[in-house]
Amino acid sequence: MPRIGRLHLVTDATAGRDVPGTVAAALAGGVDTVQVRVGSAVSDREAFELAGVVLGLCRAAGATCLVNDRLHVALAVGADGGHVGGTDLPVEAARRVLGPRAVLGATARDPDAARLAVAAGADYLGTGPAYVSTTKTTLPPPIGPAGVAAVADAVEVPVIAIGGVTEETAGALLAAGAHGVAVVAAICSADDPRGAAARLATLVAG
Repeated sequence: MPRIGRLHLVTDATAGRDVPGTVAAALAGGVDTVQVRVGSAVSDREAFELAGVVLGLCRAAGATCLVNDRLHVALAVGADGGHVGGTDLPVEAARRVLGPRAVLGATARDPDAARLAVAAGADYLGTGPAYVSTTKTTLPPPIGPAGVAAVADAVEVPVIAIGGVTEETAGALLAAGAHGVAVVAAICSADDPRGAAARLATLVAG
């Protein structure tokens, strides 16, 4: 199974974003996992084409490429796996779709949900929002480092903290037991995505 990295970039496919350019810069800065996430307005064809480009960049950099939500796109493009949230396919069903060798991540906000997701086949957990997120405005209240610690203590698989993760907040989440962090705005909205990724990679590496 491909490795589950410690610095995940979740793509921002909003209008005007140069996703391939940002991904290339982030990989050069030290991102080791890219999660291709697109909005509901993006067609499957567009998602497939974008995922193919990102996968090529990840392969060249030796990074893991995952596709959020659209598991059929992950399969079609040959990605390393996928990630499902609370409104996506159940984890057990997602595992059947992806097969036993793919990386499967699942979202879990509390210890009970975390244990259930792992029992159903999740290889890692995304937990959060750790802090208030500027990317999504419909998220539940932040769980903070204490919430991340509760999830990390409940399971044996890697826990990736997401939501409001910045250079200033990443350290507390790692100290709380997170295996790594996932970021969107901290890299995608940075004036220098490569530099932002490099600084985050240094923090994650400890």
